Amino acid sequence: MTVQHSSAYVSNGVAIPQQAGPARRLAVVRDTEPAVVRDLRGRTAPGRLLFGPGDLVVVSGLPGSGKTTLIQRAVRAPRLDSQDSRDRWAAFMPRFLPYAVYRPLVRIAHYARLRRTLRSGAEAVVHDCGTQAWVRRWLSREAHRRGTSLHLLLLDVDPDMALAGQRDRGRGVSRYAFTRHRGAVGRLVRDAEKGELPPGCASVVLLDREAAGGLDVVGFRTA
Repeated sequence: MTVQHSSAYVSNGVAIPQQAGPARRLAVVRDTEPAVVRDLRGRTAPGRLLFGPGDLVVVSGLPGSGKTTLIQRAVRAPRLDSQDSRDRWAAFMPRFLPYAVYRPLVRIAHYARLRRTLRSGAEAVVHDCGTQAWVRRWLSREAHRRGTSLHLLLLDVDPDMALAGQRDRGRGVSRYAFTRHRGAVGRLVRDAEKGELPPGCASVVLLDREAAGGLDVVGFRTA
């Protein structure tokens, strides 16, 4: 498998707009196209990123890399972000109570919501830190059951920039956790650069901070 670097492509159920004079247009989607890795780092912002009906999308990257920002700003579909669950719980928890105390409840609530969404048959965009390969396996099995595809949006952000992002949002992870995230995400990026897909994924889109910021819409085509 080769890594493609142009600013427009067609992959298994995915279309990215390409420049055509002053206006952008969507590349034609053909579901029979082979799975690909698309590297958009340092490229012109694609504008819209659309996936096939019923597909599932995982957004991975370092803590502080901008996953939640991208999901909240651009996703036009059901989105499953553990931060949403954390915010809901934090709204009625006593302020003096450390998050670590009720973190297990937040995780249970997040995965219960994910399970309900998957059982509904709806397409969805799921936040994944990159260290939880079992989540991708779960989503891959569900996509296979549906006869659709699983795709990975992978944010490749410098660790120092990600740490700065954590400081800006006033919330970070421990040094141990960040090291684990860095190792897991680093492996995903290196594999993608070699054209290797994570098990069960039909495509990988590599994004840096600038390319992610240029995405106006992440959504799904209608049938």
